[in-house]
Amino acid sequence: MLEKIRVIANSCKDNIARTSSLEELNEFRVRTLGRKGEITRLLRGLKELNAEERLAVGKAANELKENLEKMIALRNEEISIQQMEIQLLNEKIDVTLPGLPGQRGGKHPLTLISEEIRDIFCGMGFSIAEGPEIESDYYNFEALNMWRDHPARDMQDTFYINDDIVLRTHTSPVQVRTMEKMAPQTPVKIIVPGKVYRKDDDATHSPMFTQVEGLVIDKAITFGNLKGTLIMFAQKIFGEDVRVRYRPSFFPFTEPSAEMDISCVMCKGAGCRVCSHTGWLEILGAGMVNPRVLKYGGYDPEAVSGFAFGMGVERIAMLKYGINDLRLFFDNDKRFLQQF
Repeated sequence: MLEKIRVIANSCKDNIARTSSLEELNEFRVRTLGRKGEITRLLRGLKELNAEERLAVGKAANELKENLEKMIALRNEEISIQQMEIQLLNEKIDVTLPGLPGQRGGKHPLTLISEEIRDIFCGMGFSIAEGPEIESDYYNFEALNMWRDHPARDMQDTFYINDDIVLRTHTSPVQVRTMEKMAPQTPVKIIVPGKVYRKDDDATHSPMFTQVEGLVIDKAITFGNLKGTLIMFAQKIFGEDVRVRYRPSFFPFTEPSAEMDISCVMCKGAGCRVCSHTGWLEILGAGMVNPRVLKYGGYDPEAVSGFAFGMGVERIAMLKYGINDLRLFFDNDKRFLQQF
């Protein structure tokens, strides 16, 4: 039996060396080490031997099995390397072919709308102003005619860093900062795009969103100037056929104040689910600058007047593109973003 094992070992060594493909090697492994293989049959025959022979033959048979498994694994690696070398030698690459084009990204829909809004107002002579997103209580509230116990503060769910520092809830603080720098010079004609923060989070609200604020100060500015400016803006961004209306409202920093509506962009004013069958959609708030705010900014309300307005960029984008969930802007879903 031991002699038979030595013969099998020599034969298997030669057979492994002669294999030239992975298929042949696998067939040899099954033929030798498989359930019906030669080594397996040999091990099953150990029960016919006496105890002393069984120990010697079993040891030799197991060593043969382990050695064959190692030789097969080694030969498998050698054949794989040989096949790869042959493939590389036969593979022809035309180095003159053009490379694969890289994937180009696009601008985010909020960026597209923000740029369009800026272009419209800059075309009307406005300049762009900026301010800090971490703001003092004074500029965010008090200088805008909202003292500490003013009920209007309840309308704005604020992120407080401490008692005097907040994440700005609107871009309006830049109005006062700009007036302080320019007073008593006129005219002042700015828009203020930027991020603002409030503790809201649902399909129509986000803890972080984008606003565009506007401010005009000069001698003899009237509500008619405000209406003309915003009507032109609405027609530029939603189309010449859009209709506009104003409703009385309240903002602490403007007096009188108004909400501006446009005819529904979905049903053209006929009434639908989007506009709650009213035919109108609210897009922004506006009004004449409150005399108190002019004083905070360093201007004499008896000598100058002004108007201000503020809009949410997400709101404008949702209406223009027909988007029904604000959270889509921030989900980073390529299927959504690639539409723009």
